Amino acid sequence: MSNDHLKVPKKLTRVSLWVHPEGRVIGSIYTREQSTDHAGKEDPCEALNLDEKFLVLKREDPDEIRFYNKSSIIRLEYEDVNGSSPQIENPLHCRLHMMDGAAINGEIKESLPPDQNRLYDYLNRSDERFIKVHINKDTIYLVNKNYINQATEHDRATTSE
Repeated sequence: MSNDHLKVPKKLTRVSLWVHPEGRVIGSIYTREQSTDHAGKEDPCEALNLDEKFLVLKREDPDEIRFYNKSSIIRLEYEDVNGSSPQIENPLHCRLHMMDGAAINGEIKESLPPDQNRLYDYLNRSDERFIKVHINKDTIYLVNKNYINQATEHDRATTSE
């Protein structure tokens, strides 16, 4: 008897993980074909901010499935192949100094309430463990707030690590 009708349709999204203490790991995560929050596909940020404690990563070399504790994921990088980055009039330009020594420059492109539109307010939101930082036109980092040592606002962010 097949239980295929009970399965949630998912696709593989290619990512790079930076995991403590392992370092960089390349593979693919499973994202839903249909988001539970909006029309269209599930974004990797949605998948990372789900309540589950572990993230499933499919490796190619070696060919295996791994389960990573989300608390040990420093950041996740993926390419925005669909060009789904929102066009925000005043994105927050920031530099994040990470506990692993990396300095991440990018933009936060979120529609924020006028009374909570500062970087400080965004970082202190309790509804998400991972925040989305647009590094350039095509590259997005999902950064674990627990690994941010300090953050600063900038007029203009440039990519460097």
